[in-house]
Amino acid sequence: MTPRKKIIHSFVLILSLCIGFIAVASMAESDVSAQKKGRKGAKSSSRRSRTTARNQPSTRRIAPVVARKSYDEIMGRSGTVMQGRMLTPGELVELEGESLGETRIRADIRYLSDDLLEGRGTGSRGGMLAARYIASQFEGLGLEPAGTDRSYLQHVQLVGTKTDPSTQLVARASSGTSEARFRFGEDFVASTEMEEPEVNVIGDLVFVGYGISAPEYNWDDYKGLDVRGKILLMMVNDPPSSAAEPKLFGGAALTYYGRWTYKFEEAARRGAGGIILIHSPESAGYGWNVVKNSWGAETFTLASSGKPPLRIKGWVTDDTARAIVKLSGLDLNSLRLSAQTREFRPQSLNANIDTKLKVTTRKITSPNVAGLLRGSDPNLMNEFVVVSAHWDHLGIRPDQPGDNIYNGAVDNATGVAGLLAVARWLTEQEKRPKRSVIFLSPTAEEQGLLGAEYYTRNPYAAMSKTVANLNLDSMNVLGVTTDITPIGAERSTLRMFIDAVARDSSITVSPDPRPEQGLFYRSDHLPFAKAGVPAINLNPGTHFVGHSDTWAAEQFKEFNETRYHQPSDEYSPNWDLRGLLQQARLASLIVSRIANAPDRPRWNPGDEFGKLGN
Repeated sequence: MTPRKKIIHSFVLILSLCIGFIAVASMAESDVSAQKKGRKGAKSSSRRSRTTARNQPSTRRIAPVVARKSYDEIMGRSGTVMQGRMLTPGELVELEGESLGETRIRADIRYLSDDLLEGRGTGSRGGMLAARYIASQFEGLGLEPAGTDRSYLQHVQLVGTKTDPSTQLVARASSGTSEARFRFGEDFVASTEMEEPEVNVIGDLVFVGYGISAPEYNWDDYKGLDVRGKILLMMVNDPPSSAAEPKLFGGAALTYYGRWTYKFEEAARRGAGGIILIHSPESAGYGWNVVKNSWGAETFTLASSGKPPLRIKGWVTDDTARAIVKLSGLDLNSLRLSAQTREFRPQSLNANIDTKLKVTTRKITSPNVAGLLRGSDPNLMNEFVVVSAHWDHLGIRPDQPGDNIYNGAVDNATGVAGLLAVARWLTEQEKRPKRSVIFLSPTAEEQGLLGAEYYTRNPYAAMSKTVANLNLDSMNVLGVTTDITPIGAERSTLRMFIDAVARDSSITVSPDPRPEQGLFYRSDHLPFAKAGVPAINLNPGTHFVGHSDTWAAEQFKEFNETRYHQPSDEYSPNWDLRGLLQQARLASLIVSRIANAPDRPRWNPGDEFGKLGN
């Protein structure tokens, strides 16, 4: 970087920092003012949804600011200490720099999760504000545009579909002697891939177990049955392993066959008329409210997905599934038990679905945001490391009483703030990395990883030139850890880069604490893996300084039950963002090692994605 560029770069960074300070101070002052007026945390009417009555009392309360216990335990009153020793003057300077970085991260999160952005819904004004904000940050850092027409935005064409909440799911016994009707939102949620205002869904119901066809496991739930036009009822997850086959479908770990995305894809490939998945909190790892909030509003698909359309894509509660099966005089528990063996055969339920989905559809454009830090090595600069973090969340629900803004502070304003922190760190280095680095913030992750999938189909450079993807989703707001959890690292030689950074940083690498939930298949690194690119999701560690070994699991449970995909996922001034800063720094070091390595990462032999990339 030339001296002139350095001066300009420094000026832009200082100006951005000042804006961040002003934004934080302004919002803090607004909060205090609101409390003084006795509003008890009610949000300013100017920032409320236009669909919410101005004079409607708010149920939201601002959490009182409390001392961060872990911070007090680490720093102490008697002096500045870390891990039982006094910090050196050099470490104090570094700590001051970290404090500055934490302030920037806090300002980014607070803005991106503010009510002004209305939950950053795909295709919404608030979503576009978020995308423009990220693009402006990329420009301020001196990144090159890597989007459409030499801009920072890559325009993704999507089709939005919203089902009328008055829609009922009607199931009838083939004999015509009985029927059952179910309520949208309470008993089922459903969408369609047909671009029609009314979609007639009529078809025989067939229970197909787990809906899996996996030759490598000698498993086929379809057994050659022609399912064209039929409505398939199936379970989520993989068949369970046994003492005889402890590694069947990954053992305790979920495989891609267990994800709902695979089940939709496989049913569509076979020409099914539709698919209804049976939800249970035990199988999914979250409650029905998450399914309802995710699928009960407008859903999106890629405009040119190239996949056969399904007339209905739905989820039902466990009780609803039992009632449907009972129409045939069958028992759901017995069907489930029979589906756990290779001998299972699809079971006609002697019942049918006869429902009219009333939907509204629209075609929209929603942007991925992409910036490029060009590599310094003439031989490696045309290879790329992609760092990603989606900007979208679930938006606003006009017909929902009370708090109807899904702010998505943890999921995923924190990830975007982390992405920007990595970009700042890499652009501030004296020497650029040898390979080029693309910073990508996809749209529509909450809709099925659509923005990342679109990017892998329409990349900045051929996917064969993309050597790795590091994804950031729902980062650490709870404090410093002594470990890190890179989801998917065991699949490729990326683990060697991570281990080296961990050793240099005096932390350990922990395995996925919840392998049964299939985290590797649930964020934007998956489309990169499916395109043959070694990929990880860099999750926080599980051992927090100043807390017991069970504390992380307790915090995850609390978040999953009370805030995940709910309006309560909001920014808190109590967050200890040193953990996020630590995570972002580790991500920066990992990306730097990958970008400077002579050899590109490779999938490990036998990995399910290895045949696509190596």
